[in-house]
Parts: sequence; C-alpha cells; structure tokens
Amino acid sequence: MRLFILGFGYSARHFVRRFGGTFAQIACTVRDPARRDDLAGIEVHPFAGSDPDRATVERIREADILLVSIPPGPVGDPAIAAFADALATSRRKIVYLSTIGVYGDHAGAWVDESTPPQAALERTRMRLAAEQAWMDATGGDAAILRLAGIYGPGRNALATLRAGTARRIIKPGQVFNRIHVDDIASAIMAAVHHQNGGTWNVCDDEPAPPQDVIAFAAQLIGIAPPPEESFATAEMSAMARSFYASSARVSNAKLKRELGVTLAYPTYRHGLDALWRAGEGR
Repeated sequence: MRLFILGFGYSARHFVRRFGGTFAQIACTVRDPARRDDLAGIEVHPFAGSDPDRATVERIREADILLVSIPPGPVGDPAIAAFADALATSRRKIVYLSTIGVYGDHAGAWVDESTPPQAALERTRMRLAAEQAWMDATGGDAAILRLAGIYGPGRNALATLRAGTARRIIKPGQVFNRIHVDDIASAIMAAVHHQNGGTWNVCDDEPAPPQDVIAFAAQLIGIAPPPEESFATAEMSAMARSFYASSARVSNAKLKRELGVTLAYPTYRHGLDALWRAGEGR
C-alpha cells in the first residue's frame, strides 16, 4: 500500500512511527520541508494550501491511502480545492482527522455519532463543512475520525507542570474528552482496513474535569498542583476561553464496536502513568 499524508502533524507523525512499516511508500506534504528534521524515509512535498506542483499531484493519484490532517480554512478544505482532479481519477481510502468539537455544548451530557452536531464556533463549523466535503468527494466512503483532545510524548500535563505552564482552571460542570496519540494511530489503522466509510469518535473512556488531570499528574511527579483559579476571573486568551464554551461526554462505543479498536490507554490515568514511567516530566 502507498500512503500519502496531507499535513504531517503530531498525530500523523506518531501514526508513521507505529505503522510506517506497513506501507511500501510514504509521502507527505508540509509547508516548509527545510524546517522539518523528522522526515527521514518519507518523500516530502511542499504544500501551502494552493498551487501544488505536478509531483505532488501524481503521488496523490498513485496513493492507495490518503490521510488528511490539514485544517480547513474560511473558503473550505484546501486539499479538496487543490487536488480535486487527482481525487476524482481513482478510488482510494481516505481518512480525515476531524474534531469532537463539532458536537458543540451539551452541558456535560453524553453524545455519540448519532447526535446532531451543533457547532457554534467558526472553526468547528469549518470542520463540519470539511467533513461533508470529503464525504461528498468520496460518495460517502471517507472515514471521518473525530478526535478528542490529544496528548502523548512531549504534549501532556506532566510536561506542562515541569514547564511551569500548567493551570487548574475551575468551571463547575466542565468536562473535556481526551485521547492518547498511540490510540489515535490504532484508530487510523483500523479505519484504513475497514471496508466502508463512516464517522467515528476517537476518545478514551472517561471524560473528566481538566483540573483532575493536572492534579493526577502532579501526584505522579510528587509536587503540589498549581492553585485553583476560577474560570470566571482567570486571565485567558480568547482562544483558550473558547474551549470552555462546550462541555460534553463523548462516547467511543462505535469506535470499539465497528472498528474493533481496543484502547491502550482507556483513561488519562493510564496514559499519564505510562508517560511518567517512560520518563516524561522528570
């Protein structure tokens, strides 16, 4: 199988580290190949959102699997706009990485893939539109993976505590959903092998208040957690504050039932404990 990755971000990098040996050829796009030092063994193509070169288009035509992690923009998904002709010439498996943010606020209630999205933020409305565009482009055969908040090596509460940037923001009733990057990689691979398209939530088993995650990480390290701060009065950027506008408990039952994914890290405690034992936060 030949894999082409549009947007070589955190999740895509870990997918290649875990499953790269499965593919006969791997190519990807990045904005500036000269600034990347983690692309050994991968054919790299520059792509900034428009005017791709001929080699990039040809590799997409040849690919058996297309993994898309480029975020959409105000005028739609840049990959669909740039590669429409190549996408139309042959059938391939397309896995699109989206976000559970499309569900919007449900006041902490449980939601699943049958819950109608109610994206209130511009960025989540763009994601929802991009999901539909990929479904339209593939006749419904795209695999849409709606990712929860991602953590893993170098990107976790242990690291933020050691860096002195962790905060315990308290908003009563607020919960967030999370997923370890290794479990994202497993979900991508399961979607690659699944015969049909569809939409699946990729999250762990336990939505939890954000302050609980920081407190558990501090316990692992053996330090006092940062003081509690009220959300109402905390100084936060508009972007950071916007994440607290939605609270929902997202179900992963369909991911397990249809794609057969068994989570390596079913809760944040499993994930953080494994990261701590691997040397994170020390």
